[in-house]
Amino acid sequence: MPDILTVEHLTHTYSVGTPFERVAVDDVSLRVGQGEFVALIGHTGSGKSTLIQHFNGLLAPTSGRVLVDGQELFKSKEVTLKARFKVGLVFQYPEYQLFEETVYKDIAFGPRNMGLDEQEVDRRVRMAAAQMGLREELLEVSPFDLSGGQKRRVALAGVFAMEPELLVLDEPMAGLDPVGREEIIRCIRSFKETSGASILFVTHSMEDAARIADRLIVLYQGRILMEGTPAEVFSRGAALIDAGLDVPMVTRVFMELKRRGLPVSDSVYTVEQGAREIARLKGGASC
Repeated sequence: MPDILTVEHLTHTYSVGTPFERVAVDDVSLRVGQGEFVALIGHTGSGKSTLIQHFNGLLAPTSGRVLVDGQELFKSKEVTLKARFKVGLVFQYPEYQLFEETVYKDIAFGPRNMGLDEQEVDRRVRMAAAQMGLREELLEVSPFDLSGGQKRRVALAGVFAMEPELLVLDEPMAGLDPVGREEIIRCIRSFKETSGASILFVTHSMEDAARIADRLIVLYQGRILMEGTPAEVFSRGAALIDAGLDVPMVTRVFMELKRRGLPVSDSVYTVEQGAREIARLKGGASC
């Protein structure tokens, strides 16, 4: 399967040539395949937000290159503009970027900037709103009259309506209560299933990453520490903890059980897997 995004030896240094010079991303190479669901994880200051701003040209690499659909992002202004329509980037707390008079106009802003006719804009607005669970009557309401969770969904719908091939989300569940988090996860999954788009989401929540990603990329001090499936990454729980990162709580429990000599798997990372592992142990226990 071809890659929608390829990053080759990307380095980004802030304030080059000044006493404040700082390397935020250091020689990072990664890829995101068509239709893949990838989580980029790491603690605050690991370089996650700096890295993703290169994916649609908001930041230019100090060295290295970024390719979208096989084309180098900064090859020309035309290529950069096309890439910005292919890569939808949603920042943390996107509801702070709402500004139009109605929900409809806010969702329509991106598609209109793409030069689409009004019939296509209308189709995309209504489809994106439905994907985000926004009722038809809310389209004519001011976004500022909505709840926090609804505002978040309006902001996401505005990017969904652009129908990007790669959707990049920076901490999309930040600040939401458990019900709001589950609703956003459901909406992201729905968008992926209906559009076939690739998803890359940034998070520091190992539980969220474990539950919904196909592949994890762990960033530590501006470099990739490890990557692989959730099972592969969380089987190295001790290495993650040594690096000051976290693992899902259920993984910590099973790491401790294994340390105490119980024959449990070292790649448990969801509650459902933990329940199956306990059932397996109980089934094999002698009376």
